[in-house]
Amino acid sequence: MWRRETEGVKTENNDHINLKVAGQDGSVVQFKIKRHTPLSKLMKAYCERQGLSMRQIRFRFDGQPINETDTPAQ
Repeated sequence: MWRRETEGVKTENNDHINLKVAGQDGSVVQFKIKRHTPLSKLMKAYCERQGLSMRQIRFRFDGQPINETDTPAQ
């Protein structure tokens, strides 16, 4: 199983946030999404870029599981 960690980064624009998805292998992919966009959009985009299935990996923030319906604002 793969485990991915997300790390928030503050931006100057309050409508968007830059997020980093870090893989267990040390790779990092950055995304810029709106604060109220469901994280499922980021998860799907990451899986497409990495050639992975959503069933193969788990997304976590500070060790806690992230749900597809969660947003960066939460």
